[in-house]
Amino acid sequence: MPGEELVEASLGDAERRHAAALMRIDHVGEVCAQGLYQGQSLTCRNPATRQALEQAAWEETEHLNWTERRIAELAGRKSLLNPLWYLSSLAIGAMAGRLGDAWSLGFLAETERQVEAHLQDHLASLPEADRRSRAVIEQMKLDEMRHAETASDMGARDLPPLVRLAMKAAARLMTSTAYHL
Repeated sequence: MPGEELVEASLGDAERRHAAALMRIDHVGEVCAQGLYQGQSLTCRNPATRQALEQAAWEETEHLNWTERRIAELAGRKSLLNPLWYLSSLAIGAMAGRLGDAWSLGFLAETERQVEAHLQDHLASLPEADRRSRAVIEQMKLDEMRHAETASDMGARDLPPLVRLAMKAAARLMTSTAYHL
């Protein structure tokens, strides 16, 4: 796990709760990634695309484990809505996959670009002393950038602006809800 060699910071209660809530959001993002990639791989047509989706899902499993462990270290809890997040993401992923591999890869690339920006926001919001959470998020950010690049290299289509906007709105709803629930 990135940052496990770092000494745990002494955080105040409010800082610890905030860091745990941010990690809960990141954990929900990984739950959603599992659903999206699994839904997309169920409906994709090209074996190479399916393999790339399965590889990305496996890497997201690492992120899922890191965030879950970090939430526990911060004495936080996972989202109460994780089953809902997963099932809705599975459905969205299957729909994206049904549109064809190029659109599905476009959806993957756009998702990862938005996640990268979201993780950057979390780095700016984390308590400065929480170097362990920072290490996790920084590694996740690098991995998400690589997933987006892989999707682009495999022929991802650019999504229409309205779709990208809808994705951002859905992400805002998810993050604001997951922060508390």
